[in-house]
Amino acid sequence: MDTTAPPPETDEPDLIVRHSAFEDVLGIVTGTFTVSLGLFLLKTSGAVTGGTAGLALLLSYLGGLPFSVLFFAVNVPFFTLAVWKKGWDFTLRTMAAVALVSALSYLHPLALGNVMLDPLYAALGGNLLAGVGLLILFRHKASLGGFNILALILQERLGWRAGYVQMGLDTAVILTALIVVGPAGVLLSAVGAVLLNLVLALNHRPGRYLGT
Repeated sequence: MDTTAPPPETDEPDLIVRHSAFEDVLGIVTGTFTVSLGLFLLKTSGAVTGGTAGLALLLSYLGGLPFSVLFFAVNVPFFTLAVWKKGWDFTLRTMAAVALVSALSYLHPLALGNVMLDPLYAALGGNLLAGVGLLILFRHKASLGGFNILALILQERLGWRAGYVQMGLDTAVILTALIVVGPAGVLLSAVGAVLLNLVLALNHRPGRYLGT
């Protein structure tokens, strides 16, 4: 019988168990795979989501360029902001995550082919997967770049609430989708984006996760 007592629960910073390099690598790969699979589901339904991922999806519908190219290109300006506001460690992890999502976007069509999914299932399932993937990335000091960095800067410079700025930018992306997906698709996209942010709001909270 194992009689080892479990470690006491504590919020003391010096007792936080940090992720190893292997755990960070595995976490970033897992998170990017999950996000990219979610974006694949969204694309099958013609829906979009918020952030630069949603913007890249929308541009791919409009111009016909591959999502992978557009997603990386859209994020390039935000890498500079990330270095400025978050430092090189976060930025390099984020660049790696963006590159992996771009690369993995080629994998799912090859593995799954042209699948036909119910639009509601695809929109909700895609955003749910994207939210879980982003949560994993956040836990390993990475992100998918984009609007959140800009929102933080505008909050510091102009006093605009970062959450409201992020919401406004996401709303603009989703409303712009009216050009290509129609009202029903925009409604699905909006509901899905709310689900994605709910996943993050309920799980990515201070004090709930001690691994860093």
